[in-house]
Amino acid sequence: MQEIEFRDAKPEDINDIVELVIRLKRLNEEFDPLFKTRDDLAVHTKEYIGSALNSESSIIIVAERGGRLVGVVKADIIDRIFYEPRIEGRIRELYVLPEFRRKDLGKQLVEAVIKKLKNKVDIITAEFPTLNEIAVRFYNKLGFRSILSTYAIEARI
Repeated sequence: MQEIEFRDAKPEDINDIVELVIRLKRLNEEFDPLFKTRDDLAVHTKEYIGSALNSESSIIIVAERGGRLVGVVKADIIDRIFYEPRIEGRIRELYVLPEFRRKDLGKQLVEAVIKKLKNKVDIITAEFPTLNEIAVRFYNKLGFRSILSTYAIEARI
């Protein structure tokens, strides 16, 4: 098996990262219909990732094997103006291709982003759909705990 390299994302990775993030967003849709993806998801995902690649408050790390991106993690640095600890690193996107799961790739991506965030933030959080019990178990196993809940109701019922 070829070795997997973990590295900072580069601008030329954008299309592959967009593909992975779109897969993640479509996976989120399976957990809850309120995460139904938009028809123009690719356009907005490309803008979102392009903006993050040019931002000093975002970190994107990719896992690459043989020239192919097989996983990605994206975190943003946020100022929690009401709370201490104040500066938060929030993991917003984490995706590993299905054939590379259960090989600690997700854990290694999270550890890599934590290493990058450590001297920049006071607290590290992760966001994902509440009904994604696999993610709940994954982050709990890594020592994360729930600190915020978001509840939703459709406005046009």
